Amino acid sequence: MTSLFESVRLGAITAPNRILMAPLTRARATRHHVPTPIMVDYYRQRASAGLIISEATGISRQGLGWPYAPGLWSGEQVEAWKPVTHAVHEAGGRIVAQLWHMGRTVHSSLTGEQPVSASATAAPGHAHSYEGKKPYEQARPLAREEIPGVIGDYVQAARNAMAAGFDGVQLHAANGYLIDQFLRDGSNRREDDYGGSIENRIRLLREVTQAVVDAIGADRVSVRLSPNGDAQGVDDSDPSALFATAAQALQQIGIAFLELREPGPDGTFGRTDVPRQSPVIRRHFSGPLILNSDYDLERAQQDLASGLADGVSFGRAFIANPDLPKRLRVSAPLNSPDMATFYSQGAEGYLDYPALEDQAA
Repeated sequence: MTSLFESVRLGAITAPNRILMAPLTRARATRHHVPTPIMVDYYRQRASAGLIISEATGISRQGLGWPYAPGLWSGEQVEAWKPVTHAVHEAGGRIVAQLWHMGRTVHSSLTGEQPVSASATAAPGHAHSYEGKKPYEQARPLAREEIPGVIGDYVQAARNAMAAGFDGVQLHAANGYLIDQFLRDGSNRREDDYGGSIENRIRLLREVTQAVVDAIGADRVSVRLSPNGDAQGVDDSDPSALFATAAQALQQIGIAFLELREPGPDGTFGRTDVPRQSPVIRRHFSGPLILNSDYDLERAQQDLASGLADGVSFGRAFIANPDLPKRLRVSAPLNSPDMATFYSQGAEGYLDYPALEDQAA
């Protein structure tokens, strides 16, 4: 039976265990979206993960609307990421950069321009800003002639990630952000070749993925999807058909691995009654499949044993437990995360969660 503590090949990366660190927005960069020294320590502490997927990282000024989140579009950002990747590698770890365009969830107070999306829609709720939460604004639809430029931003960010020392990239196509806004018919009302049919709605995902693969190699590229239920107001009327087709396209491109965020009806960070789509996707994607959302050791082992998953990514558990793989291996108690410090800017709730050795001392 496959164990969570066995190694797994993820494209060009050999992960020593199947416990991945999920992408986690932590808001510790500068207002100019440049990584900071405390981020070096944070990622170094968690280098025992089979693979670290970085916090969502902006591909462009247009696409980044989260205060104090890092980017990967400038030379200054690339240089500031280098100590982070070096620290992870020095500690024996592996790390990929998650590439992010937020689409309609960007607020103009951060970018100075109207947000963009597949169509003229607005997300429900409120956006984060430096002045507090503000109602989301209506996005303007990306013009057909603008789309190659957005694809180019993904490619440049991927090249920048490799220059910064990352082992690869993950394309953020989940959680109601730009690519997800194109994928699902609840937010994509276009009438051109990026809207309407499923084949048209997956076009942006396919083109971005292929362009990034052409730039840095398929074995360095992964994708994250959130195929079941509403994500920031983005949903689809037929998720099984949509995500089966998307999985087939990613299979053909030959990406390193696919990660799925799938909350359940009793989810602790989002919930839905829409069934998990991983069994459908598994039938159409034979590469490594990483599952995410509310996993513990027992459930993770069950999905590995059944062949549904090749690994599991843990989010909040990694926030509070920098040595999570060791704790799971020895069945040690887990520290509880403090949500009040998830997006604060200091070391509290970031660098001060104790490892097992610290607690024993």
